[in-house]
Order: sequence, then structure tokens, then C-alpha cells
Amino acid sequence: MHPAFSVVFFTTATGAGYGLLALLGAFAGQGFIPPDFWLGLVGMGLALGLISAGLLSSAGHLGRPERAWRAFSQWQSSWLSREGVASVVTFVPAGLFGIGWVFLGRTNGWVTVAGLLAAIGAIVTVCTTGMIYASLKPIAQWHSRFTLPGYLIFSAMTGNVLLNALLQGFAIGSNPFLAAALLLTVLGWGLKLATWRHNDRLEIPTNANTATGLAGGIVRSMEWPHTEENYLLKEMGFRIARKHSTKLRQITQVLAFALPALLLVSAFSLPWPYAAVLSIAAAIAQFAGMLVERWLFFAEAKHTVTLYYGR
Repeated sequence: MHPAFSVVFFTTATGAGYGLLALLGAFAGQGFIPPDFWLGLVGMGLALGLISAGLLSSAGHLGRPERAWRAFSQWQSSWLSREGVASVVTFVPAGLFGIGWVFLGRTNGWVTVAGLLAAIGAIVTVCTTGMIYASLKPIAQWHSRFTLPGYLIFSAMTGNVLLNALLQGFAIGSNPFLAAALLLTVLGWGLKLATWRHNDRLEIPTNANTATGLAGGIVRSMEWPHTEENYLLKEMGFRIARKHSTKLRQITQVLAFALPALLLVSAFSLPWPYAAVLSIAAAIAQFAGMLVERWLFFAEAKHTVTLYYGR
């Protein structure tokens, strides 16, 4: 068993898309990015395209996609439902902002308000996504102080790198945007290393003895509770060898952090179009690296219920 690619792609694509949308809504809405037709079309198309592709991918992961609408009714108690509501609501100001910026050539007045609301909606949606996992107490690797900040920082990081690549591609890049992309990449790298260190040192107090209340020996499972794999085993009962985990962590560090940082540093000293090529390469490498990072995020998580299966 391995993590479903649909969920891996969903968290990676929507994180980058919402990060880019928040930055476009905030900076273009304040006039820091010019109201150019093609820039707006490509920028908003990329942001909303990533978000839509991620959401569609997550819907395809459902056993009964036609019942997905029912999740929206549980917003008072479910972070998954809140994420769904927030994602849909965010499309409204994002759409208005895109119309004003792209087709009307405006970044002031009501377009500014729509941009800020889209940015707020994007941040709220990323927070709800992070809380889906951070709120799960049976999974110690997710129920930690690193999960929610990780979602926010990785979204800002990938969004900034995409924005820098976009601006460089249109020959209007600037050192502040380039520096922000580099700084957030280094910050994301540090957070990822801290998260891995924390998870590797986890001492989970629950075991088969404490779960059953039996003492005086070692409790072992003679048989599985059922004959077929259930939802929890398919989604949160993965087993990954330490050597494979180490290799994938190294790939993550190279693709998601080290290589993009090196390319961004090199872009500082080069003129256009070389800086644009390096910036676009950094965005592509980082997206690929974050796919590996998200795969590890799911594969290394262990649900407490796996105790009943001798794991």
C-alpha cells in the first residue's frame, strides 16, 4: 500500500495555487503588480487552475464522489467541511478580482477589495486544510505544532516561487520578490528539518498493552480484526522502510529546497532572460520536490489503530 496520488497532488497543487492567489490578490490589488492583461490572465489562470485541479483530484479520491456535497453541511464540527466551504467561497472574490484585473485593467476600488478578500479566503482555506490533519489525535506525526505552520509556510513558499517565476517570465521581476522566494524556501527547509527531527524522536505512550488494559506480559495480535483491508489501513497504515524514507527525504531536500535556493541565488546576478529561465526552473523543481514531501507526509504517518494489526 502507498499514499494515493490524488491526495498527494491535491495538497501540493492547492497549497501552491492558494499561495499564488493570496499574493496576487494582495500585491496586485495594492498596485505592486501592474494590471497587464496577459500577466493577469496567466497568473490568475495558473492560480485558479492549480486550485481547481487539486480539488477535482481530491473528489476523484472519494469512494462516492456524488455524495461529496453532503460534507458541506458539517461545517460546525468538521474541518474537512470547513475546507470545502472556504474553498468554494474563495472562488467568488477571486473571480471578481480576476475579471477586474484581466478584463477591465483595474487594480483599484472594488478590485482591490476583491483581491484582499481572495487573499484572506486563500489563507483561511489553507488553514482549514492544515487543521484536517493537525486535529487528528490518533496520528502523532500530524497532531503536532508543526503541521499547521507547515501548511501555511509551504503554501507561501511555493506561491512566492511561482509568483517570482511569473514576474521574471514577463520581464518585470524585482529583487524584493526574488528575495522573498529565496527566504521562504530557506525557512520552509528549516521547518521541514525540524518536523522530521520531532517525528523521529516521538515516543508514543500507547501500545497493545495500554490499549487493551492488560499487564504482566506482552500483548500480541494473533489475527487481524477482519479479513480485508479497511479504510484506515489504506489511508493511514503505510509501512515504509527506513532506507527508503531516508532516500526520499534527501530527494525532497534537493528538489524542494536546495536546488530552488541555488537557482534563485544565481538569478540575482544574471540579467533577463537568464534570470527568468532559472526562476521557472526553480518553480518546476520545487513543485516536484513538494510532491515527494507530501508523499512522505502521508507515508510516514501511523494511526494508533495499527496496534491491532501488530504494527
